[in-house]
Amino acid sequence: MSMDRPDMRISDAERELVVAQLNAAVAEGRLTLAEFEERVDGVLRSRTYGEVEPYVGDLPQSGPVAAPEQLEIRNQSSSLKRVGRWTVPRRLLISTRAGSVKLDFTDAQFTTQLVEVRLEARSSSIDLVLPRGATADIDSIAPHASSLKQKVPAAYDAPGSGVVFRISGEVRSSSVRVRYQRRFWRWRW
Repeated sequence: MSMDRPDMRISDAERELVVAQLNAAVAEGRLTLAEFEERVDGVLRSRTYGEVEPYVGDLPQSGPVAAPEQLEIRNQSSSLKRVGRWTVPRRLLISTRAGSVKLDFTDAQFTTQLVEVRLEARSSSIDLVLPRGATADIDSIAPHASSLKQKVPAAYDAPGSGVVFRISGEVRSSSVRVRYQRRFWRWRW
């Protein structure tokens, strides 16, 4: 957590990291359960870095492993899926040939509000499942004998506070789907 600007607003993901730090402090015996509950309540009500500092200032700072700035995904004649909790970098490069790639972002942690996705696909299918509230811009994809389907609002149609996916690249004889997670009763896909 950076205290360079104590008046800067803190994100939900950063609040979760602070709560995880408090949870680790309880497991180490540094805090009692009553202190933990009081501090978590204060952290969840905090809006800026400065408001969070009193709750973690007396605890040792253990820096989390920094997420990479860029992640390159290569796939050839295979099926690749990424689901569950994972950290999404600012840039994703997806290169696939005769394969399928499914990236599920619904439970993912985001390092920025803008995620740039660069596609290079040949005879493949790419399925991007975005979290609720996210928007996408697929206008920069160059399709050649391919199918593009966007079932989420475009970034310029629904400006909001959700994560923005800027998707670009070149796809040949491939299909690209950008959608939200589908739900029916207990099932999710």
